[in-house]
Amino acid sequence: MSQILIKEGDYVPGNMYFTTTRLHQELAGGIFVDVIVDAAHDPQDTFPFKGNVDLGKLAALVDEVGADRVPYISLEGNVNMAGGQPFSMANLRELRLFCDKHDIPIMLDATRTIENAWFIREREAGYAEKPVRDILREICDMTDGCTMSAKKDALVNIGGFFACNDDEVFQKAQNLVVVYEGLHTYGGMAGRDMEAMAQGIREAVTEEHMAARIGQVYYLGRKLEAAGVPIVEPIGSHAIFIDARRFLPHIDQDEYPAQALAAELFIESGIRSMERGNVSAGRDPVTGKNRRPKLELVRLTIPRRVYTQAHMDVVAESVIDLYQRRDKIRGLKMVYEPDYLRFFQARFEPL
Repeated sequence: MSQILIKEGDYVPGNMYFTTTRLHQELAGGIFVDVIVDAAHDPQDTFPFKGNVDLGKLAALVDEVGADRVPYISLEGNVNMAGGQPFSMANLRELRLFCDKHDIPIMLDATRTIENAWFIREREAGYAEKPVRDILREICDMTDGCTMSAKKDALVNIGGFFACNDDEVFQKAQNLVVVYEGLHTYGGMAGRDMEAMAQGIREAVTEEHMAARIGQVYYLGRKLEAAGVPIVEPIGSHAIFIDARRFLPHIDQDEYPAQALAAELFIESGIRSMERGNVSAGRDPVTGKNRRPKLELVRLTIPRRVYTQAHMDVVAESVIDLYQRRDKIRGLKMVYEPDYLRFFQARFEPL
């Protein structure tokens, strides 16, 4: 999608960055611009739709660079880097009207959009009685295409898809997929994996599945909240995000507090979490310095249909134990840094 739609020097606005998405945009010559609402950058703000696009920020960008320099809006459902925070249907309608006016496509990161539909059902007026599948369809009808990592909402262990409404873009994508993945009829996936994905989508859009799935995330989050552990509020969809800034206020951001906390948790209990902070944000390409994002988080991701309540209790107990001795945790020094997506392969030593 990036190679097809982005030209050198284009600006790609999005409701907060996602690491791999932003890298592909930058490799294609684009410049990512964050247009998410300010509340998304505050872990303690309880606004229910922190994934919303700030239309004022978007309008300012279009006024500055021109609509012809904006190839598409990158819209993520249940924004991962913000803590699994959804956008509202009202915000999407406003965005659709703005994009129609300026002839800018909306390309959806649909990875967790089924869960986004669930939050619209739970939190937005007029949707309490609507089925999740109908809300999902309404979201898709207001966007022009999507990328989907099916390992999340669609309940499978591998695979994904790209979809769009534009015939010309579709033809180009069909051509490129043969170069990089496999014939357009399977895109590098085995037939059984495509069949599993189709079944996963059917099951994932049921209210019963979503209530159990989000309920498990809430269960862990409430146990941590009760113990005073600082987490991103409100509780999101696929994970609990620990606020490492408040957990480890004595560690400077350039000493990677979220990475230090994730490492300590693994050493302590074998629980593998994920840093979503200074390491993930990478370096400014101009200055070479760490970007130092406002959010410095540790993500406790909960795979669907894998863990029991007892597992959640163990995770909570381990995090709470660390919180009680947080003053003794020290920062890290990066001793190896790859060229791209350093959070996957960088190595660290304790300070």
